[in-house]
Amino acid sequence: MNIPDRNQQIVQAHAGFICQTVALLQRSDAKAELDALLQSAADSGWTALVGAIRQFANGQRELHLIQNLDDEDRVIAEAILHGLRDPRSLPDPNKKADPTLAAPGLAHMIHAAGRGDVQALTLISQMAEQMSKVGGDMAQVAGIIRPMINGERDADKLCAHLDTRSQQLVLQILDELGKRDLH
Repeated sequence: MNIPDRNQQIVQAHAGFICQTVALLQRSDAKAELDALLQSAADSGWTALVGAIRQFANGQRELHLIQNLDDEDRVIAEAILHGLRDPRSLPDPNKKADPTLAAPGLAHMIHAAGRGDVQALTLISQMAEQMSKVGGDMAQVAGIIRPMINGERDADKLCAHLDTRSQQLVLQILDELGKRDLH
């Protein structure tokens, strides 16, 4: 599956969910497990995505079912549909996300969260938590996501205590945020 960078980042960020969903959809004896997974996703604000996945579970697998989803949900739903058709297209849930793709994806979510998008805020919070667990430069960047959501754009303030790699990522995020703020 040839996915644009931002979409690839979304797919990789949700690889575990995508793979688990496909595996459960393929098993006729996994209804209770699928329901639990989908309830958890709905509780996290993914109600529209869960609705689409429930349609997949009922055998409806047409692309028109996901046209009204927001960008992230649509990308995840498409990856699930592709995975159902061709399991070789599934992302590797153990693969680390490509850091060169991080800035545009993080900027998109920070921008949306700063504009009040609850789903984006939930997602970026989960990503920041995962980044904190990784430690090192990712943990440093996780620590400044909240200020960026709240509108901080001063590179000197944000980068004050960061190492060189973290500073580069933050500057890339700020560059992407600058492009978004112009539109």
